[in-house]
Amino acid sequence: MGKLAAVVLAAGQGTRMKSQLPKVLFPLAGKPILQHVVDVLNQSEVEKIIVVTGHGSQQVRDQIQGDITWLEQHPQLGTGHALFQACQELSGYSGDVLVLCGDSPLVTVETVNNLAKTHRDRAAEATILSAVVDDPTGYGRIVRGEENKVRAIVEHRDASEQQQAIREVNSGAYCFRWQSMADKLVSLDNDNSQGEYYLTDIISSVRQSGGKVEALPVSDSSEVMGINDRVQLAQAEKEMQKRIATDLMLQGVTILDPDTAWFDANVSLGQDSTVLPNTHIKGKTRVGERCIIGPDVFIEDCVLGDEVTIRNSVAEGSSIGDKTTVGPYAYIRPGCEIGSGVRIGDFVELKKTRIGDGSKVPHLSYVGDALVGSGVNIGCGVITANYDGKEKHITEIGDEAFIGCNSNLVAPLRIGKSAYVAAGSTITSDVPEGSLAIARSRQSVKEKWRRKD
Repeated sequence: MGKLAAVVLAAGQGTRMKSQLPKVLFPLAGKPILQHVVDVLNQSEVEKIIVVTGHGSQQVRDQIQGDITWLEQHPQLGTGHALFQACQELSGYSGDVLVLCGDSPLVTVETVNNLAKTHRDRAAEATILSAVVDDPTGYGRIVRGEENKVRAIVEHRDASEQQQAIREVNSGAYCFRWQSMADKLVSLDNDNSQGEYYLTDIISSVRQSGGKVEALPVSDSSEVMGINDRVQLAQAEKEMQKRIATDLMLQGVTILDPDTAWFDANVSLGQDSTVLPNTHIKGKTRVGERCIIGPDVFIEDCVLGDEVTIRNSVAEGSSIGDKTTVGPYAYIRPGCEIGSGVRIGDFVELKKTRIGDGSKVPHLSYVGDALVGSGVNIGCGVITANYDGKEKHITEIGDEAFIGCNSNLVAPLRIGKSAYVAAGSTITSDVPEGSLAIARSRQSVKEKWRRKD
């Protein structure tokens, strides 16, 4: 395999997105559109990645990760002009160059490698990645001539009525023999309805100089889908979700209704885990084996052990140990570390809290900025009052402690090991190990309190 570089064209403004955000930074399955393209190239046989930016250039650079050589196109005068920006960077380069669109995130590693291989196997000067689609509106058409050889690519707006009937379209992805490209890029003209320098005109130039042009139709036309507006973004998201769900199911995950389960591209789930409807698993979440997630669950950037169950709840930026159950209607805020065999019940909110193995927070409680030991029982309606109006304070609860219902623990506070707090107490001072704390007024009964009318 010879040298292979890639140039990604990502300079467009994306005016049809109706946004100040550069089009290539819109999220798709939890990653910017452009990041998907870069990640595919990083997994392919490409050894050098060049990205040509324009609109929002610095913003794009700040958000896209990878070993990338960045170039700028100002002003934006078309795709041919964009590729021309790479001429100096690739001066003297003797290999082949892939050209991909930064707004076409559904292309796969297999297709990228196959495009380069086909280009070399057929000794082509230029190879086009094409697709046969039901509705070619908006795409450049692949015009073939004698012996079905590629003659040219004609943009939709410049195509004749006969050419618009062609269903084989240009994906915007190519592989070029780079040594012959520089002169052809310089000679491009902008004699077209848009006054732009079309990269597609290079195909005619190659043909006129006697070079060989090939077109490789992709087997799945969804791979060539470009994103130009939010309708197409939603369509691409649907296709990406289908791919992710299919991969997870083939790896041993049960997804009862893939149409209502949503996953970011970087999540992972262990074998024999089950995802129930209307569940969102996002960010860098890692789910262990034999877990049950859903229905109606939102998880982001969490690490779950094995045999965890989460129902009708939200969990963000936290870790949850083996055999722990969460929900329904619990809210685990970022910074929580929940041990194994823990029970987090209905309408419980946790924030920056560590909970030891086997502890229970069954229902209707708020536990924030707390260190909770193992085997602790926190009764219904308990809160840790962690904020004094200026600063947050820590509540520590020792192993095997018991906190009675409707108690207020006013931090900073330490409840000792095996200590008890009586129901309805407001605790403001430390409770020693093995002690019982009661902080409520003595009950009084006013007999005959209700007057008879």
